[in-house]
Amino acid sequence: MAHHASAEKRNRQRIRRTERNRSVKGAVRTLLKKARAALATGVKSDDLASALKAAVKAVDRAASKGVVHAKTAARAKSRLAKAAHKRSKAATA
Repeated sequence: MAHHASAEKRNRQRIRRTERNRSVKGAVRTLLKKARAALATGVKSDDLASALKAAVKAVDRAASKGVVHAKTAARAKSRLAKAAHKRSKAATA
């Protein structure tokens, strides 16, 4: 337990940051799951595009805030784009 005023303040800040980061991470995970589900099921192209756009936007925002590492965000976006490309390629063939 903190014994100094500055340490107590740092602890309060840590708690607030952790809650905020947890919320952002959860939202990112949810949007990524929705995008993957849209890719897996045969949803319309417009719905798929909006799901992918929302997921990429959320991942970018989380990376800019430092909630997730930049390379983790890049990897997630790359995998989504790769899966979307694979699906569109299969649909045209």
